[in-house]
Amino acid sequence: MSLMEEARKVAAEFEYPAEAVNKGLKEFMKEMDEGLQKVGATMSQIPTYVTAVPNGTEKGLYMAVDLGGTNFRVCSIHLNGDSTFSLTQSKVAIPRELMVAKTAEELFSFLARQIQIFLKTHHEEHYEAGVRRRKTMSATDGYKDEENFYLGFTFSFPVDQVGINSGKLIRWTKGFDIQDAVGKDVCALLQEEIDKLHLPVKVAALVNDTVGTLMARSYTSPGKTGTLLGAIFGTGTNGAYVERLDKVKKMVSVNGSDYDKSTGEMIINTEWGSFDNDLSVLPNTPYDEDLDKESVNPGIQMFEKRISGMFLGEILRRAMLSMMNRPHVAFLKDEHSGVNDVHSTTTIDDNSALYEQWGLDTSFLSIVSEDHSPDLRIVRQVLDRDLSISAASFEDAEAVKMLALAIGKRAARLSAVALGAIVISTGRLNKDTINTSTTAITTGGKPSETKAETSEAVKEEDVIDIGVDGSVVEYYPGFEDYLREALREIPEIGPEGEKKIRIGIAKDGSGVGAALIALVARGAEKSQSNGNPARAHSIG
Repeated sequence: MSLMEEARKVAAEFEYPAEAVNKGLKEFMKEMDEGLQKVGATMSQIPTYVTAVPNGTEKGLYMAVDLGGTNFRVCSIHLNGDSTFSLTQSKVAIPRELMVAKTAEELFSFLARQIQIFLKTHHEEHYEAGVRRRKTMSATDGYKDEENFYLGFTFSFPVDQVGINSGKLIRWTKGFDIQDAVGKDVCALLQEEIDKLHLPVKVAALVNDTVGTLMARSYTSPGKTGTLLGAIFGTGTNGAYVERLDKVKKMVSVNGSDYDKSTGEMIINTEWGSFDNDLSVLPNTPYDEDLDKESVNPGIQMFEKRISGMFLGEILRRAMLSMMNRPHVAFLKDEHSGVNDVHSTTTIDDNSALYEQWGLDTSFLSIVSEDHSPDLRIVRQVLDRDLSISAASFEDAEAVKMLALAIGKRAARLSAVALGAIVISTGRLNKDTINTSTTAITTGGKPSETKAETSEAVKEEDVIDIGVDGSVVEYYPGFEDYLREALREIPEIGPEGEKKIRIGIAKDGSGVGAALIALVARGAEKSQSNGNPARAHSIG
């Protein structure tokens, strides 16, 4: 069998046809409903206690931190009161050893020190005054709680959230594995380490990055239509959406819940990365199976392992290795230089990242998929640069590109299952089912909008607004096109329904979104301390 015939055969293993999309959609809706009914379902459907959105007139300086994957970000957001804001931030990589530390304290003390460094660097006067006040708390002119920075903590891992600033870690994902932290309140863990450093910071809100994406998108989206869904397609994948409270049956059994019920709605954090862990409908290849077996969390997050940036590069690496090891397939190997179009024998360094687990970053797929040069020059360059494969032939490069396109396309079509299921289950295609119009708020500059952001044929009140963020959706070429193609293949949506779906990049949801929720939490706290009910602006 020729190399290209073999490559087409392997690429075909990643096909995800319309029939499979619709089968997946029905199962996704079923698991969504189960998650709303009871605690402990496969799809967690976690209530966030966020039932209000800002109206753009808020002022003040707020902080946000984001533990969303391999990096930790600290930022301060100044709200100007006219729907605009300014942002200052810093970012640091999480040391690999802390992702698998023995104790929670090791990780959270590292996070608190980064907050301290940020305050010293960007808010030195406030920091020094705050530390002095904290050290004189017993004095009559000492520390006052209102002099704190109120902080929104974006924590992008499954938690059992029992209040706006309280949630116990259910499990780690994205390569983290610190068993000591499981079952503990992550806000309390961070606050404890902050207090040890006498920092003038209060962890006011626990925010999943998808909730922040939804808030930030609704804050910046064009027109008067409120955002239905915030979705992340980056290192991991997840979604949060606006649900009717009367459908969240398990809220009745949640003890000690204190939240505003007047809006009739609540943002739900789906934790859809765990969809179909039993693999009843998800596609499964030998490369998926091997990746899962050798992952830190075998048997769970099966949807995420087929979609997110943490895993797509590894899937491609395993597919390439499989082709290399097949007899009679001349992939990345030459009998002699005469059969190679560059007249040199292909060689692979013994220490090539191709032989290492997680050796291939997902950005490799984006670069390869975007190469349209006649000789696939860029593909060959990145094979040399990233994998130490020198003198790859044109057919080698063509085969790698074919596999990368197939893996990315499958990820996009799987993503359409999640988006389509939420659009259908919330009844948004029937505009009378739920009212989600909000006051339009701008931030002094539009977010990056996708090419399908607006459609003259669709009335503004019929638009279904979705905010997305993450490197996969933003940088993988054709991701939205593949996703929309799959949406059109869902009978309940079809070509006409797909036109109503507006997808826009929600910039900085984990920063601005978290800060906005911290603001909402502070307002609720002040109102309760004064004996007044908190004012809330309906999500709808």
